[in-house]
Amino acid sequence: MTFVRSAARVTDGGLETDLIYHRGLELADFAAFPLLEHDAGRGHLADYYGGYADVARRAGAALLLEAPTWRANPDWGARLGYDAGALRRANTAAIAFLKDLRQQWPDIRDVAVSGVIGPRGDGYVAGEIPDTDEAADYHRPQIETFAAADADLVHAMTITSTAEAQGIIRAANDVGIPVAVSFTVEVDATLPDGTALGEAIKKADAGGDAMFFGVNCAYPTHIARGLSGQSWQERIGVIRCNASSKTRAELDAAEELDEGDIPGLRDAFGHLRAQLPRVHVIGGCCGTDARHVAALWGL
Repeated sequence: MTFVRSAARVTDGGLETDLIYHRGLELADFAAFPLLEHDAGRGHLADYYGGYADVARRAGAALLLEAPTWRANPDWGARLGYDAGALRRANTAAIAFLKDLRQQWPDIRDVAVSGVIGPRGDGYVAGEIPDTDEAADYHRPQIETFAAADADLVHAMTITSTAEAQGIIRAANDVGIPVAVSFTVEVDATLPDGTALGEAIKKADAGGDAMFFGVNCAYPTHIARGLSGQSWQERIGVIRCNASSKTRAELDAAEELDEGDIPGLRDAFGHLRAQLPRVHVIGGCCGTDARHVAALWGL
C-alpha cells in the first residue's frame, strides 16, 4: 500500500498504559511486543486496535495501525532476553499481525501499517545522546526488518534528540522506506535535552527526507508553548498527546493512572490544531484510550 500523506488518519492511544491499567497486564520494561508470542496476548492487542478501527469508522477517516514494537530494539530487547534473530522475528510478526487485522476491516477506506521505532534510551529523559552515524547504524536492522515485512512506513516515537532523529531518517532513506519522526517534549515544548521543538525539527529536516514530524507524550498546552507561527510548523503531521496536563515528574510519581479530563483535552487539542494546519494523524499517548481519541475527533 502506498501511504497517502494527506489522508486524515486516526491512530491509537497509550498502548502500554492501556494494557497495564485497563487490561491488568504486566509489561516488563514497558514492552508490548512479547504479547505477540501467545494467543492471549494477540487477543488483547486485537481488541485494543479494534477500538481505534471503530473510531476511524465513526469518523469516516483513514486509520494508521502502529506496531507494538517501541521497545523491540537491541538494548531493550537484550534486557528482555531477545537476541538479534529473536528481535527480527518479533518485528516481522508485529507487521504481519497488523496486516492481518486490516484485512478484517474492508469497510475502512485506507488502513496503513507503521513499524514503530523507539529510542535507544529511555524516551523521556535525554540520557546519553548517540551521534547521527551511531544512531543510523543502531536502528538500521529494525528498519530493514520493517521494510522486508512490507510495512507502509516507519514511525520513530518519543525521540529525545536531534542526532538520533537524523540517524533514523538517514537509515530509513538508505533502506528505502518512508519515515516519520515524533519528538517527546517537556511542559515548555523543549526536548528533554533542552532543544527547542522548532530547532529540532529544522535540524532533523535538513539531514534527510522525512515525510513529516510529530509530537507525542505531551499535553496540547505544553506543545502550544513552542509554536511561533514559523514555517517549520507546517512539517508537523502527527500529534499524539497525553491525557494529563501534569509534568512528567508528576506522572512518574503517580501510583494510579491519570486519565485527565476528556472534554478539557478535546478543547485544548482544538486550540492546538488550529495552529497546525498540516496535522492529519491524530491519536494519543500516555493515559489515553479510544475514548480520548474519539473525543479528539469530535465524536
